[in-house]
Amino acid sequence: MPAIAAALPKRSITSAQLLTQLGLDHGLSVDRCLHNTGLTALQLAELQSEIEGAQELQLINNLIDALPAQHDLGLQAGLRYQLTTYGIWGYALLSSQTFRQAAELGLRYLDLTFAFNRITLSEDASQAHLKLDGRHLPEKVRNFLLLRDAVAVMVIQRELTGAKVPLSRVQLSMPTPADPARFIEQFGLLPEFACTQSRISFARHLLDLPLPRANPHSATLCELQCQALLAKRQVLNGLAGQIRDRLLSTPGRLPDMEVIAGELNISSRTLRRRLEDQGSSFRQLQEDVRQALAEELLAIASLSQEEIADRLGYSEVSNFLHAFKRWKGQTPGQYRQTLG
Repeated sequence: MPAIAAALPKRSITSAQLLTQLGLDHGLSVDRCLHNTGLTALQLAELQSEIEGAQELQLINNLIDALPAQHDLGLQAGLRYQLTTYGIWGYALLSSQTFRQAAELGLRYLDLTFAFNRITLSEDASQAHLKLDGRHLPEKVRNFLLLRDAVAVMVIQRELTGAKVPLSRVQLSMPTPADPARFIEQFGLLPEFACTQSRISFARHLLDLPLPRANPHSATLCELQCQALLAKRQVLNGLAGQIRDRLLSTPGRLPDMEVIAGELNISSRTLRRRLEDQGSSFRQLQEDVRQALAEELLAIASLSQEEIADRLGYSEVSNFLHAFKRWKGQTPGQYRQTLG
């Protein structure tokens, strides 16, 4: 499973929060939901965090193992993904002028969503088709993710247009459920099951429906932010991501650029140039890592600010205090108080 997720960009922790809440609503504990994910309850509460795809897949795996009687668990999950859940991506879609523009923009920045399926839009003479391809996913989680992503698409459509778009046909590559009632409720018709592909089809002219909250200026601004966010995530999946992970692996002993360059068998000058090509720098990566570690260490009540500063490689605690105020807009003491 981690090998599959390694090819995926990092994702907002919001999806893990929604999935954990699904487990809690079915009586599971947070620890049971997060088993073997590498995530803690404290991390789950951090709204701006990002996680690896493998961590979310493990969480889904845990839900499937713990709730075998919930045959429509993926459908239940999909209903929780409101447009605002997706952050700037969702606002970009809401601001689009037509359903077509929203669909094309949404698929252009699909890596900013929580979808694991590969989703594409095609058209023929009279029909438009959204295809969901999950053949690359582990078999155990494939049906869950098909249902989650397909239902999430329906939720997004309803929020964009303010009504249910009538579907012509729904094909799903999963076994026929014992009770299809909830499927009919969500799709407005009885899907065809055990198909060779998964596809949601509707009249092509519906793509040109005007959207009620269209705002071309906002749409442009939101897309620019989507571009910036996607670029940042792509950087963190390349060389910059490797270096960031390496720095995080030895908290308290952050190696300098020469050490990292030596480990990569390149010169520090080459390393600097390659990071610049990715829109990053070694200094910025050090700052990012120090901030992440500082937040984790401040959650340990027994550690003093002096000890934390030392572990982060600051020669003076005052340098740590100034840096933290720059990162978070508050002192380490104030931040610690927000942790309860």
